[in-house]
Amino acid sequence: MNTKQREELLKLLKTRFEKHMERHKDIQWDKVQVKLEAEPKKLASLNEMEVTGGEPDVVGFDKKTGEYIFYDCSAETPKGRRGLCYDREGLVSRKEHKPENNALDMAAAMGIELLTEEQYRELQTLGEFDLKTSSWIQTPAAIRKLGGALFADRRYDCVFVYHNGAQSYYAVRAFRGLLKV
Repeated sequence: MNTKQREELLKLLKTRFEKHMERHKDIQWDKVQVKLEAEPKKLASLNEMEVTGGEPDVVGFDKKTGEYIFYDCSAETPKGRRGLCYDREGLVSRKEHKPENNALDMAAAMGIELLTEEQYRELQTLGEFDLKTSSWIQTPAAIRKLGGALFADRRYDCVFVYHNGAQSYYAVRAFRGLLKV
């Protein structure tokens, strides 16, 4: 990222931060910005989250590690990450109509992680997300070993976690990411 891009991203993140103070009570933007400016790779990851439609925002602070926690906070699952299988194994196992990528590889390339079920549920306490879409979430190894993968959404004012074959993909399913800075 060049200087202008960094400045534009920081301005955008600050505006979103100030607009949604309910997501990060007791956190000051100035301290977040100092951390971001000190970690250009993580700032680049936030840029990837933004470019793919995730609208990242600060949702917490890890007192043990001293890191700020960002989640994708777009109302619906990020548009630039939709139509993906869960992981490479799921993608390879598809016989036809293979999507271009998979959620785990794309997240790794972006330098972020998929949300866990617990983190997804935590996100849903900060607003209403995925009312029309769904998001892949981290899947326990035992489920994945059997060919399955988990996804979640919000319907009827409840958060639901479901299963699907890891090779499946849908136009309205992507993944939400997490980044610690």
